Amino acid sequence: MAELINAVGDAEGVAKGKDKDGAAAAPAAGCHGDKAEFARAAREAGASEVMDALERDYPKGPHDQPQGMCPAFGSLRVGLRMRRTATILSGSACCVYGLTFTSHFYGAKRSVGYVPFNSETLVTGKLFEDIREAVYKTADPEKYDAVVITNLCVPTASGVPLRLLPKEIDGVRIIGIDVPGFGVPTHAEAKDVLAGAMLAYARQEAEAGPVARPDAAADDGRPKVTLLGEMFPADPMVIDRLLAPMGLAAGVVAPTREWRELYAALDGVAVAAIHPFYTASVREFRAAGRPIVGSGPVGAEGAADWLQAIGEAAGVKADAIGAAKDAAVGAVKAALSGVKIDGRITVSGYEGSELLVARLLVECGAEVPYVGTALPKTEWSSEDADWLRARGAEIVYRASLERDIGAVDALKPDLAIGTTPVVQHAKEKAIPSLYFTNLISARPLFGPGAPAAIAQVINGAIEGKARFDRMTAFFEDVGVGDSAGVWRDTPVDGDAFRAKQRKKRERAEKMKEKESVAMDAPC
Repeated sequence: MAELINAVGDAEGVAKGKDKDGAAAAPAAGCHGDKAEFARAAREAGASEVMDALERDYPKGPHDQPQGMCPAFGSLRVGLRMRRTATILSGSACCVYGLTFTSHFYGAKRSVGYVPFNSETLVTGKLFEDIREAVYKTADPEKYDAVVITNLCVPTASGVPLRLLPKEIDGVRIIGIDVPGFGVPTHAEAKDVLAGAMLAYARQEAEAGPVARPDAAADDGRPKVTLLGEMFPADPMVIDRLLAPMGLAAGVVAPTREWRELYAALDGVAVAAIHPFYTASVREFRAAGRPIVGSGPVGAEGAADWLQAIGEAAGVKADAIGAAKDAAVGAVKAALSGVKIDGRITVSGYEGSELLVARLLVECGAEVPYVGTALPKTEWSSEDADWLRARGAEIVYRASLERDIGAVDALKPDLAIGTTPVVQHAKEKAIPSLYFTNLISARPLFGPGAPAAIAQVINGAIEGKARFDRMTAFFEDVGVGDSAGVWRDTPVDGDAFRAKQRKKRERAEKMKEKESVAMDAPC
């Protein structure tokens, strides 16, 4: 085993950032270490193939990566939503605690396995043996179809080789993935890491021979369109009705809820990349010979364009496509005529549906000058981006928190839709705001029911501006920042102290860089 993990090094080497052969080890700062140092350590520990794949599928830039939660929450969520699927994590205890706390906060009702480590097990390679033992103990075919084992930052940086685990144990599939925070930019893309790995495994199974039949009760004989990306529960049913005039049906939603649904997803006549960032999943669908269609049936124009593209991809006759478009556009326009959003709105988030939401808002009458998304630009979002730009919107991919907040400050919208810190900032400015994930994503986005659903919450929030003004006037004299509150004496300005501390940190970082350069120099 030592030769497999020898790049990790001895305990003294780990503390110094080197192993006993001079290779990089996991940063001594643990899960709070520098991202570049982690990435370098991972490559020197033999994980170059893993890092190359992550950089190819989930490119960063123009800055390092957007601020957000630990990306591994995304893959953890996918695994916990699947029936007969066990989930095991290997990483720092603080990371595992945070991930399991968050997953149970969001409604997970099953246990998460954990393989702990210390300096000795990490250095000697016993961590891999502990992972292997945990997988064997968990792989019970009576309980599970698959076991997912995830390396977090430190095991990935140390080169713990999940690829050497058995592919199956007693018929239970073993899926090993690396989801380091220094390699996967967002939790949304981490969903694709696991979804893509499962689709790859299922595709290889299907190519090798007969596989379990998907749920026959859901099959009415119509060719199915696979839907890619997590959606509001009513949206697949709405899409099914929109597809019906073409003789098509909405298929399974990937990421799926059970293993055999993966076969059905791969068997779809076409794949609708509703969420456009599932790069690894799209690669597997293309390998299975399935055409990919971007965007979604959002608003009247979006529905017409999307149905045309889906119909052509599925080989549907022109008259059937026309019938489907006429029915959908007529119903959506009737719905749009009954709603009106009058206001300027900025949109930002990290879910991947930000551009689709912005399109619906514009068709409802809103002015949307800015759309920021933490996700990267892909070919499957280009149509939505072009449509929005033609209507005056600035589209920012891999948007940072500072960029989203800057848009709120510069544009002074009637409503800001965004992540928690964007919402907080807007409210401090007395600007009504809504949290994208809980208040926007939790509503239907497609079909004739979507305009009224989103207009209700948007207009209600905009109308709350008067309450913000009253609160601002009431608390006007209590100060802000360091001076907030009621004081006997005027609080001392803390800027000088902060500047002094910032200089201390900068000096410490420069000393650390010099030590790192000296350590890397040849003896």
